[in-house]
Amino acid sequence: MFDILVYLYETYYRPDACPEPVALAKKLSAVGFDDEEISEALVWLNDLAAMAVAPQTLTAESTGTRFYVDEERETLGTAAIGFIQFLESAKVLSPLQREIVVERALALDESPVSQGKLKVIVLMLLWSQGKEPDALMFDDLFGDDEQVPRLLH
Repeated sequence: MFDILVYLYETYYRPDACPEPVALAKKLSAVGFDDEEISEALVWLNDLAAMAVAPQTLTAESTGTRFYVDEERETLGTAAIGFIQFLESAKVLSPLQREIVVERALALDESPVSQGKLKVIVLMLLWSQGKEPDALMFDDLFGDDEQVPRLLH
């Protein structure tokens, strides 16, 4: 599923540039993606879109500290929670966007969620809202986790 999400991000500049789901499924199948993965990705994207247009709540203006319940800590893991907190403190994510990222990560059948998948979730959220991270943050989000760590000068 994540290969499809990355493909969509790289292929379509904006989500409204994507074809309708039926046509998109055919295009993805023609490119070589598995039908089950395509179905999972389209459902995941549909759920993301539904959450992204949901009415703003008090969370959108929250300035408080977010505490994670046991299920969230177990599913996300400490590295993912730390990364989400970093993105929020860097103003890449609003509190409402943070909640969408957490919900989409919890929707996966993976525990703990890998940082690579969490980065794709963040990118897809920003993409679905027509936002793009600045160049340095994009590098952090889209860079390869398996690279040799960069040295600071």
